[in-house]
Amino acid sequence: MYDLKGKVALVTGGSRGIGKAIALKFAENGVNLVVNYIRHRREAEETAELVERFGVKCIIVKANVADDKHVKAMFERIRDEYGRCDFLISNAASGVLKPVMELDSRHWNWAMDINARALLVLAQQAVPLMDGQGRIIAISSLGSVRAVENYTAVGASKAALESLVRHLAVELGPLGITVNTVSAGAVDTEALKKFPNRKIILDTALARTPLGRLTSPEDVANVSLFLCSKPAEMIHGQTIVVDGGYSIRA
Repeated sequence: MYDLKGKVALVTGGSRGIGKAIALKFAENGVNLVVNYIRHRREAEETAELVERFGVKCIIVKANVADDKHVKAMFERIRDEYGRCDFLISNAASGVLKPVMELDSRHWNWAMDINARALLVLAQQAVPLMDGQGRIIAISSLGSVRAVENYTAVGASKAALESLVRHLAVELGPLGITVNTVSAGAVDTEALKKFPNRKIILDTALARTPLGRLTSPEDVANVSLFLCSKPAEMIHGQTIVVDGGYSIRA
């Protein structure tokens, strides 16, 4: 357990998958939650119910993080409900899975807006509520540095996200705010089911992972929680890979 009781965390895309695991892990450690969602209200409500079983407060907020007006309205709600935001976990992600020659500007802009630009707007809104001691974490994937079939737009947007994290770290560090990326290996979530080659991805990842199992949402949540703790205060501007060693294989 870390001493985080009474803190407030916003988890974008927090209704299911990795976001849900992060919300529950933070709640387990006494953190009040804001669970953001865009389409899956029922799942968001179910996550909120599980969060509240830990004796903390949880609100759910529908907002498209690619829409600046939605983000600003969400932070008005956070300001009204909590008056603070200690931890920002930028987890919401989306994108079109297509070969390079089939991508158009709409696909490209969609991925960039949700996966990269959203963090900029979220950070701009969150920092005034952090009171000089906040933590910002962006959830990324190995597709930011490795070529994955049909992952061009998403992979490029994740690379942009990780670059943005480093720039935010330089500018926000003097304010006492740390900014880091958690890059996950293959995690079998609803998002992965959209991949036509899902089974191949999972089988390959399992075979190549030295620790002998796939990365779980809870693995990502554990590292995210640690980065928000006092012992992690000197980890800044980094990309922490959570993949059981998959990416170190030649």
